[in-house]
Amino acid sequence: MINSSIPKFASEGTVMPDLGISGGVGQKSKDLPTEMDSKEKAVLCAREALRFKALDLVLLDVSPFSSFADYFIICSGKSSRQVQGIADNLENALKSRGLKPIGTEGKREGHWVLLDYGDVIIHIFYEPVRFFYDLESLWSEASRVEWEQEPNATMPEID
Repeated sequence: MINSSIPKFASEGTVMPDLGISGGVGQKSKDLPTEMDSKEKAVLCAREALRFKALDLVLLDVSPFSSFADYFIICSGKSSRQVQGIADNLENALKSRGLKPIGTEGKREGHWVLLDYGDVIIHIFYEPVRFFYDLESLWSEASRVEWEQEPNATMPEID
């Protein structure tokens, strides 16, 4: 007798749930590799955040100290409106690359926006709030990840 509480696999005719981290079946993004490890995802998120004028960006490897994430991105905006703009634009850009957040918090207020991408968590702070909570000190044992920022790409001229 087979235990009925064991889920069936997709090969047995059951559709697997979309966990929100890919473009879905048959909708692979051209910009996103089929398999992306946590560090690649974190660097992609960091590059996109900088593209939307995030300030003082820090990428931390929290994997040795955290069971819920591998990387934290911590960055700032000079106003709550800028924080909201960075968060909205970042979320849209990542969604177009096939990454959807598991959850978001704080967008309405714009003081501390958290975008949860599973193994990568992005914290976007209004500057004074960032200094108050000082996550970098709280996670001081986490190593800062050095990554190569892509040079500003120039748009091709159209005749």
